[in-house]
Amino acid sequence: MATRRPAAAPARRSRKSPPANKLFVLDTNVLMHDPTSLFRFEEHDIFVPIMTLEELDNNKKGMTEVARNARQVSRLLDEIVSGAEDKIAEGIPLAAASSDLASGHLLLQTEAINGVLPTALPTAKADNQIIAVVMHLSERHPGRQVILVSKDINMRIKARALGLHAQDYFNDKVLEDTDMLYTGTRELPEKFWDEHGGNLESWKENGRTMYRVKGPLCPDLLINEFVYKEAGAKQDKPFHALVRERAGKTAVLETLVDYSHHKNSVWGILARNREQNFALNLLMNPEVDFITLLGQAGTGKTLLTLAAGLTQVLETKLYSEIIMTRVTVPVGEDIGFLPGTEEEKMTPWMGALEDNLDVLNKTDDPNGSGEWGRAATMDLIRSRIKVKSLNFMRGRTFLNKFLIIDEAQNLTPKQMKTLITRAGPGTKVVCLGNIAQIDTPYLTEGSSGLTYVVDRFKGWPHSGHVTLQRGERSRLADHAAEVL
Repeated sequence: MATRRPAAAPARRSRKSPPANKLFVLDTNVLMHDPTSLFRFEEHDIFVPIMTLEELDNNKKGMTEVARNARQVSRLLDEIVSGAEDKIAEGIPLAAASSDLASGHLLLQTEAINGVLPTALPTAKADNQIIAVVMHLSERHPGRQVILVSKDINMRIKARALGLHAQDYFNDKVLEDTDMLYTGTRELPEKFWDEHGGNLESWKENGRTMYRVKGPLCPDLLINEFVYKEAGAKQDKPFHALVRERAGKTAVLETLVDYSHHKNSVWGILARNREQNFALNLLMNPEVDFITLLGQAGTGKTLLTLAAGLTQVLETKLYSEIIMTRVTVPVGEDIGFLPGTEEEKMTPWMGALEDNLDVLNKTDDPNGSGEWGRAATMDLIRSRIKVKSLNFMRGRTFLNKFLIIDEAQNLTPKQMKTLITRAGPGTKVVCLGNIAQIDTPYLTEGSSGLTYVVDRFKGWPHSGHVTLQRGERSRLADHAAEVL
């Protein structure tokens, strides 16, 4: 019998020193985009060049969002540096100031840095001076990764061309791939009823049919998510429903109002496709306080929202008036010193409102009441629609209003929070936009405020979202959207 050999003792591992923390050099636009970015780098250290502080000082005046952010960053830096002047050279710990959100250190430029830049780059330019600081730090700390963080694409390209590490500021990105963004709708699998129809419960509630289903798909469903199954071989009629409740492997589905039928028209408007019907079910539901509608041009976002708003303001009197605001690009800049009221200055930005009101005024009276009747209706409608500028939203509270935020894809997450928190009791907020058409500098599809709220609000019982798929404007507009 062979004797068992004793197991070899494990080789003693040589202790390796942990890799040095990264050193991130912050460009000014990062701090002005997100003032709390100082605390978003976890255990890594951050370096603020003197030129970044100079640019913050140059941008602190005014009432724009950029100026407010610059002032907020300056206040944060003052709080961090005050009382720690003796630690500036080696780095000020950020743990206390960030409430343990960050464990790295803040380093400020304390000496003149004369980096050797290529002769083609003018040293007087602020961007190039910051790049020179990154080059100097890379030479001083050869064993450490020094990374420039900037929202400016061209600055990142220049840095990489010089052999430096550079990256975008990713912390505010909700999604890396917008194809993964919540659409608010879900197609049920072919065998849904076979897998979820056992012990099916059904009852009527407020004229709607309710189904309690159990099965493996239920844990993935979200409250106020729309589910559908189109007519097929085993099903005569399409099944469209809303997820009303969900607990574990059980969910309650509620059938919808068919707004494509003339008896359920909303201010003369009918749903032309499945997603429009879903959107109207949200817009006409008084229990839903916050709605986001995404879709390309011509999908009917503004028309459906205005039709639902007018119905609930003028007919059912659920809300006192409609307030419509829109991002003026450049975002938050002064709307001018031209004569006129706030609404008159916003008129050039509100072409979409005028176009949709023309459509709604014609559909309101199908029998025709002549020019006088239409003019009187238009005056009544205009008296209940207020156009407001984003510049004057801070500090306000809207009570019992139907608030529409158009072109919401151009808002930052912070601006979106400022607007939504204006809502008082009885107010419904509707955000409209197309994340493929972002005009604001430094905003992308992944970091837009509209993407942010869609992701954060999904599953909340008093919010809903629909991504509209089909354009209904005209065959010319639909074809142009596909081929151009």
